[in-house]
Amino acid sequence: MEPIERLLEGHQRFRHRFPYEPSSLLRNLAEQGQSPEVAIVSCCDSRVEPSIIFDCQPGDLFTIRNVANLVPPYESEGAYHGTSAALEFAVNGLGVSHILVLGHAQCGGVKALVKGNDEDVVKSDFIHNWMSIAQDAAHKVINDNTLTTETERCRQCEQEVVGVSLNNLMTFPWIREKVESGNLHLHGWYFDLAVGELIRLGME
Repeated sequence: MEPIERLLEGHQRFRHRFPYEPSSLLRNLAEQGQSPEVAIVSCCDSRVEPSIIFDCQPGDLFTIRNVANLVPPYESEGAYHGTSAALEFAVNGLGVSHILVLGHAQCGGVKALVKGNDEDVVKSDFIHNWMSIAQDAAHKVINDNTLTTETERCRQCEQEVVGVSLNNLMTFPWIREKVESGNLHLHGWYFDLAVGELIRLGME
């Protein structure tokens, strides 16, 4: 079956699972709007789907996805700020009470960062500059002599990147204010893709 046909068949299953009836979940969401309590910053890796990992219903998660689940530091200059704009809407528009950064194993963006200028790393228009947000994490891992294999370095860097994003979240003044007042809580978790385990990393 062609990929698009699979999507269309999947939509029919979706309509069966979530029928649009009076007082049904999706009808209520359509009429009353969304009010998620959790915003999640996740990688756009197709194998890491937050709503599946956490067995959530539509409306439960406000999901922000990008390469390597990175949060850039706060800055108001420049032209486009997709992740920052989504965070602003989640915090100031929807009033979420939790932001979760979800890192994961086998992250392609982190692998490219760790491998640096190796010949087999694909050159890019955007990814290299985006991943530079986590350059300090990569340097820390590369200079750690206890990590002897590329797999070990990548896994450690994947978890360090979660810490980078958590620290960068605190550079947003309206996030810091809500965290310090106790109205917003930050969490860093790591999903081990190979075994399905979830590891809590920081700022619970």
